[in-house]
Amino acid sequence: METLSAFPSPPWPNPDPNPPPAVADSERFDSDSVSSEPPQLPPQLPQTVETTVSSTAVEPPASQPSLLHISFNQDHGCFAAGTDRGFRIYNCDPFREIFRRDFDRGGGIGVVEMLFRCNILALVGGGPDPQYPCNKVMIWDDHQSRCIGELSFRSAVRGVRLQRDRIIVILEQKVFVYNFADLKLLHQIETIANPKGLCAVSQLSTSLVLVCPGLQKGQVRVEHYASRRTKFIMAHDSRIACFALTTNGQLLATASTKGTLVRIFNTVDGNLLQEVRRGADRAEIYSLAFSSTAQWLAVSSDKGTVHVFSLKVNSGSLGNDMSHQNDSSLSVAPSGSSFSFIKGVLPKYFKSEWSVAQFRLHEGSQYVVAFGHQKNTVVILGMDGSFYRCQFDSVNGGEMTQLEYHNFLMPEEAF
Repeated sequence: METLSAFPSPPWPNPDPNPPPAVADSERFDSDSVSSEPPQLPPQLPQTVETTVSSTAVEPPASQPSLLHISFNQDHGCFAAGTDRGFRIYNCDPFREIFRRDFDRGGGIGVVEMLFRCNILALVGGGPDPQYPCNKVMIWDDHQSRCIGELSFRSAVRGVRLQRDRIIVILEQKVFVYNFADLKLLHQIETIANPKGLCAVSQLSTSLVLVCPGLQKGQVRVEHYASRRTKFIMAHDSRIACFALTTNGQLLATASTKGTLVRIFNTVDGNLLQEVRRGADRAEIYSLAFSSTAQWLAVSSDKGTVHVFSLKVNSGSLGNDMSHQNDSSLSVAPSGSSFSFIKGVLPKYFKSEWSVAQFRLHEGSQYVVAFGHQKNTVVILGMDGSFYRCQFDSVNGGEMTQLEYHNFLMPEEAF
């Protein structure tokens, strides 16, 4: 799952007018993790959010808010937007706003993370007037319209990832893994500087695979919690800019700050399975996304084009538990190229696999991409409030067809 956020917020300017009860420091692995307040009502999952638009705490002004953060939920069926006034939740297909929460004072939300379609969200303050401190993760229950727990740290939170029974918090150089029910700290990982809060987690209920930057430039660390194994992969020579996992955690796609190549790895043994080329010029990769079957990979960058690549990796059923599969279950299918007999002679540039489908956007804008629930569709979200749903031709490729466009920051009645 991918997220986009605006620049980090300034230090927390104002104390919460209604602070939660004081909590005592609990046992911690490191001083960066300060304290936690367990949820007063542990989340029972899944609980479905209301599918009708709910009324907001305060009537929103007519002008558009400033967008601070966008992210898809785990199955890419919904997305969340953090603004300088609060947060909003949207359905992708059909497109509609599900609900919004605009706060009366402050209101800036720099991170909002969904847990599938349940009522529990993770919030972090952001923007010039944040609703919460930027060093706290607030557990929000939208059924109660209030926070039911929090995690506090000594430095700013860069990102949050949720799994059904885990909360993962990403700081500049650390990753913390907590138990969801009681917010007990289970694991701490040290990383290289990670200002983007890069982290990816699998979503199988039977096991957890977590990927984060390693301690070296270009390195990723893979934690297999079911088998208690750690794998380090030297993915690139340059720093890691973006990565994504399949739902079951078997496949990992990575891109570096150079932004020309995307590499696909087997997370169990670290083997490189495939390499695809976005372009020849340097680019900043904003997001990577696998299709649900791992047949396709989508890539967005600052060049203004979303690319879809065909993957030749035979990963089997993505619903299977990794702990019961052999390392050899992941392999590369033959490419069938008529030029394979001279592949050792051609420069690497000409041997690269290029995208089969493309969609042109405004160059320089930030976009995050995911595959839609309808066959061969891609959903694109922009930090300018744009929502696109496109379709690609899986046989002939070429330019994608735009099926739908919305500005999701427009007033509610405009949908």
